[in-house]
Order: sequence, then structure tokens, then C-alpha cells
Amino acid sequence: MIQITRSIAIDERELEESFVRASGPGGQNVNKVSTAVELRWNVARSPALSEPVRARLAELAGRRLTQDGVLVIEADRFRSQERNRQDALDRLIALVRQAAVPPVPRRPTRPTLGSKQRRLDAKGRRSNLKRDRANRGDE
Repeated sequence: MIQITRSIAIDERELEESFVRASGPGGQNVNKVSTAVELRWNVARSPALSEPVRARLAELAGRRLTQDGVLVIEADRFRSQERNRQDALDRLIALVRQAAVPPVPRRPTRPTLGSKQRRLDAKGRRSNLKRDRANRGDE
């Protein structure tokens, strides 16, 4: 089990890893060894997530989430397969942790008296500037 938060743990059997040849650093090694990792996780079917977390994760994932509800994370920053595997897993954990935090509801506030006064003063200065420009053109 991969522990994400206290309440969220992903079973390692839910994750699928496939290895492909990577672009980028590696020299001739790039042409011979499949070091890039493609990590797949079916978010839609995973019992580890509650519905609100699943919805936030879908929004955060964006294009990385397929229409079938599969999250695809590609990692090819490093030259070794093991480091790329760890990078993909770390990115998955970070994404799920971010989705696990519920958004703070916005509390509507009213503008303070000072902010209203500053706004009106700024409008007045701008108005005077434009009025002065208009008067100067007549001369």
C-alpha cells in the first residue's frame, strides 16, 4: 500500500507501469534502454478515493486524465529507470495530496470605509487629469 494521507492509501496493484525509450539525456544509452516510465492509475475505479477527492483530482489532472478515467503520468527526466519510476510515483502522490485538501470556502466581505475612500480619491484624480487634458486642447 502506498500511503498518501491518513485516510488515502493506494494499493500498488492498481498502478500499471510501462517502460519506453526516452528522449533527452543519456547519450547512446537512449537508443538502447527503455528508461522512461509511463505510470497509469484508474482513478474512476479506485476504491481509495472519495467522490469529492476524485472530482478535485480530475480537475487538477487536466489532460493527464483520459476519458476512461485513467491518470497517465510520464516521467523521463532522469537517465535511470529507477529514478524515473520514483519521480512518477512522487508526482502521483503530490497530485493526490493536493486533491485531498478541500478548498477553503470564500467568505464574502464588504469593502472598508478606507478602501472606498481611496477608490473615490483615485477616480477623482483620474477625472481631474482627463479634464485638464480636455481644457488644454481648447487653447
